[in-house]
Amino acid sequence: MADTGSRNDVLSTEAKAFYRHAMTGLQKAGVPFLVGGAYAFARYTGIERHTKDFDIFVHRRDVDAVFEILDTQGCRTELTFPHWLGKAYCGSEFVDVIFSSGNGVAEVDDAWFEHSVEEIVLDTAVRLIPPEEMIWSKAFIMERERYDGADIAHVLRARGPELDWQRLLRRFDDNWRVLFSHLALFGYVYPSERDKVPDWVLGELMGRLEAELAAPAPGGRLCQGTILSREQYLVDIERWGYRDARRLPGGTMTAAEIQRWTAAIDEEPAGSNGARTGSASDRPAPPDGAEAA
Repeated sequence: MADTGSRNDVLSTEAKAFYRHAMTGLQKAGVPFLVGGAYAFARYTGIERHTKDFDIFVHRRDVDAVFEILDTQGCRTELTFPHWLGKAYCGSEFVDVIFSSGNGVAEVDDAWFEHSVEEIVLDTAVRLIPPEEMIWSKAFIMERERYDGADIAHVLRARGPELDWQRLLRRFDDNWRVLFSHLALFGYVYPSERDKVPDWVLGELMGRLEAELAAPAPGGRLCQGTILSREQYLVDIERWGYRDARRLPGGTMTAAEIQRWTAAIDEEPAGSNGARTGSASDRPAPPDGAEAA
């Protein structure tokens, strides 16, 4: 198990007490949760990050129960974004309660718990999110101010031979090109470590690419860039007439959820769950001569 001592040193006594109290309260109530963030990343890569946030992952069906328990502990809870994230505040400290991802793709389901990993966090026996699901959820974070590709490369370098590659392929499903992009870059970042990714995985994905290239391009004007960045492809949706791949029925999010998630771009500080500081005027304008949809 990872040594979390150095990470704990950056936390205040109040923060450590709050996080422990939250975890033990959920455990006593029998509500399942997993710890992610810096604690899971350190376990899988050996890289310590001195962050002061705390992430727990729960099944969507358990969100209300989690809030009820944390409310009884004196926290102030809120469903910050109904499609993926809630928060529990205690003074200046808070816990992120995560049940999906900002793009609506990486939904927490039972398999997260089935493949979770034992760990000691803040002197508390807990379970961590699996490395495969960490890769899956991080792979889509490609904002201007945050790109999690290095995190994925470090997980692959440290854990590649141990990963459940079949499950990882199933997780990405139709989004396999995203995984392929990270695996191709991994071989560039670590040329001497290319064997950490099995040959059959790359062969499978290259076969899919060859089959795709041999087929006609799909019809319709669909932009899947919004799955990778909630801001950088808004011009495609708002001005150029592309369909938003996040939106139901083809995607996982309602129009209202997308609107709320987009509006928060200008409300959150840089680095906060993929948001940035700035205004709508910072968004890209169409090239000269381009027509708005």
